[in-house]
Amino acid sequence: MYLLKRGCLSQTRDDWGRRAFLRAGSLSLLGMNLADALRLQAATGTAKKGGKAKACILLFLEGGPAQMDTFDPKPNSSFRPIATNVAGIQVSELLPKLAKRMDKLALIRSMSSFGDDHPQAVHYAATGHLHNPAMQFPSLGAVVGKELGSANSMPPYAIVPRWESGRQYQEYFRSAFLGPDYDPMLVPDPSKENFEVTDLSLPKSVSKAVVENRRAFLEVVDRGYRTKMASAEHAKMDKFTQNAWEMLLTPGVRDAFDLSKESQKTREAYGLDPVGQSLLLARRLVEAGTRFVTAAGFHGNSWDTHSNNDAGHRDKLTPPLDRGLSTLIDDMRARGLWEETIVIAMGEFGRTPEINPALGRDHWPRCWALALGGGGLKTGQVIGASDERAANVVDRKTSIGDLFATVYKAMGIDWTAEYMTPVGRPIKIANSFDDATGEPVRELF
Repeated sequence: MYLLKRGCLSQTRDDWGRRAFLRAGSLSLLGMNLADALRLQAATGTAKKGGKAKACILLFLEGGPAQMDTFDPKPNSSFRPIATNVAGIQVSELLPKLAKRMDKLALIRSMSSFGDDHPQAVHYAATGHLHNPAMQFPSLGAVVGKELGSANSMPPYAIVPRWESGRQYQEYFRSAFLGPDYDPMLVPDPSKENFEVTDLSLPKSVSKAVVENRRAFLEVVDRGYRTKMASAEHAKMDKFTQNAWEMLLTPGVRDAFDLSKESQKTREAYGLDPVGQSLLLARRLVEAGTRFVTAAGFHGNSWDTHSNNDAGHRDKLTPPLDRGLSTLIDDMRARGLWEETIVIAMGEFGRTPEINPALGRDHWPRCWALALGGGGLKTGQVIGASDERAANVVDRKTSIGDLFATVYKAMGIDWTAEYMTPVGRPIKIANSFDDATGEPVRELF
């Protein structure tokens, strides 16, 4: 049975106390560990910010795509550049569908970051901070979840799908010292035939009426305990339990995770692979009220093309990117979601301008490219520039902190804010080069 968890590798005394308390009410059969996962609802509440964007989907291209073979075509690529539907903008021939939708995207070709290996680079891309074994930093999704909360009983932040391998990356996308209230909901691979978020499904032999009776039973059984142990913690626990019941019994929440509600035509349009189905589920989640979804269908360092770079990009990697992201754009526009949802497609770094002896490209954080759109951003443009080999930034050097600040500004969040760590050290939620505060990319507003 899959259990929704906060992604924690350890349990605190409070965790065990809550679980023991729920066991006392005999609710584990009905998946009341949801209360544990939904603690984030208690502190966040409903959205209170004034930005045009209400949600964000990060399509994470794990492993790092080659910028010259995708969004920043150059002569040192084996693939020719093709025109897009925006005059003067070209992309790789590997992205023909996105080329027809370039008016809905902006390309930043001057990204520069830190980390020559995957763990360092993923940590930096997820948090905007250099990896520090003595300090964990909250991810972009956790900050958005904290600042905006969710709507309609949905989890504010989700990762689809959860990492089955390379789980240290999953740690980098967590909430760190903000606490488990803001950790992501970890969802199984929606492309699997038996995909189900078990805790959102009542056993077929149990009716809603029976569940409501069990709820009443819980209140009777635990009344004495609650009276004796009344505290702020248990008052909050009441709300956690209530939220878990709401998710369990709210058809709209269960429906958001139910891909059978989608036509086979739609599912095939996205692609029946993990990339396409994670994007489809991400759309359903933000439509239902989730604020941030990391669509992580590219797992296992998929784009890490140290060997056979060209074959990997051509045959395996760009087809699901081109198909899935293009379908997401069309689908969200048709549903009126595009103007209020930021969509970002990025990896943790780019690839070297040279081809190595194994016909691959190696890690290159110095200069790389990403695509983003929606959320009221100004699209149909290229921001920044690289040199003739996509090796160095020659115009408008842009940091992860600048990207974060852009997302925050679009969502009505103060990008200059700082959070205080448990050791009394303030950290920036949009951390740029040399510990400066990131600045929103002005061209996008």
